[in-house]
Amino acid sequence: MPDLAAIQQRKLADLLAAVSDRNSFWRERFTAESFAPEAVRTPADLAALPPLTKQDLVDDVARHPPYGSNLTEPLSSYVRFHQTSGTTGQPQPWLDTAASWQWFRDCWQTIYARAGVTADDVIAFPFSFGPFIGFWAAHDGATQLGALTLTLGGLSTEQRLREIVRHSATVVCCTPTYGLRMAEVAAELGDALGGPLAASAVHTLIVAGEPGGNIPAVRQSLEAAWGARVIDHWGMSDVGSLGVEPRDDPGTLLLLSEECLAEVIDPDTLAPVRPGELGELVITNLGRVGMPVIRYRTGDLVKLAEPDPATGWTRLDGGIRGRADDMLVIRGNNVFPSSVEAIVREQPYVAEFRLRVQTRKSMPHLKIEIEPVAMATADQVEQCVAAITSACVDRLHFKAEVEPVPSGTLPRYELKAKRLVRED
Repeated sequence: MPDLAAIQQRKLADLLAAVSDRNSFWRERFTAESFAPEAVRTPADLAALPPLTKQDLVDDVARHPPYGSNLTEPLSSYVRFHQTSGTTGQPQPWLDTAASWQWFRDCWQTIYARAGVTADDVIAFPFSFGPFIGFWAAHDGATQLGALTLTLGGLSTEQRLREIVRHSATVVCCTPTYGLRMAEVAAELGDALGGPLAASAVHTLIVAGEPGGNIPAVRQSLEAAWGARVIDHWGMSDVGSLGVEPRDDPGTLLLLSEECLAEVIDPDTLAPVRPGELGELVITNLGRVGMPVIRYRTGDLVKLAEPDPATGWTRLDGGIRGRADDMLVIRGNNVFPSSVEAIVREQPYVAEFRLRVQTRKSMPHLKIEIEPVAMATADQVEQCVAAITSACVDRLHFKAEVEPVPSGTLPRYELKAKRLVRED
């Protein structure tokens, strides 16, 4: 087994040397924080540098438009422009040099290998291919793998499904939400699609962008509809493509520890948490030298598991549990939208849902809007409302207001879903 510590130490030293010499953002940050990168001997020494936040990067772009000052190379060296999804704020730009983009593609070789995807597969990307980085790296990684790729941007959901079936795609990369949406449309098409979706050639769904891939009810719905295995994946525009649920280790997320340093900290105290405790994932990417992040607070909440026995790589129990900035306090209970989704998705007659947070009598109140599937009867809808209400009391310890809405009322999403509405 390669010496993981030695690999990480070498790559970290190379990264710190590069940014200290050529990256004005990091030079200024090191000076402001009285941090001496030349004194770093092991990854543990990075703890002397305060974590980086998204707001730090937003402020830097505002001071140095349009890309910010976190550029290790001259602007002429950059070949890829992408940006964040804008789910939690204004989309932020990210540039990659040819070397950094190759690093992305190489990360995907590892992800595909762990997911059991090979050059013999046909990989479909029902994705808009706009400036959001999304599955761009996955697509380029698939071409490097040697697989036939289906780029299905600019098509309707029905057209994408027909192409997936026509070309006998075996792997589909999408968000959990869009996987469910495609299944919904496939059910509406019925025989017009040539048979049930579960009878297609698709054997694997690689999902990312939302916690849904590790929510049992979401996973079960996807696997039943598609007749395929769901593989969870984690990455961010800000940090790269760095996590995969191994096919032989379901329910966990394996981080590519030769390509990143991972820490899990208490979001309030910033102190490390013990394995099994919920904390915020902090990442240093080691190969995206052109525009790197060092000790970056991802906002994703996770629980450390024991390291992978074969490689020593970091493992996360249950994948991404939720977002620190999405946490709700309802009747004194800490509630994550993913916990509510886990309850809602257990109901077979719910097509889509939305969470509305309102203030009533000076207290937060949660309304869960559910849109039933088209064939649901009034009795079935009533049963869903009762079951969701009861489960929220039993498992989340508060009573939510559950309201059915007419078919077609709630929006559908191709990328990350925005189901949480804070009305105040």
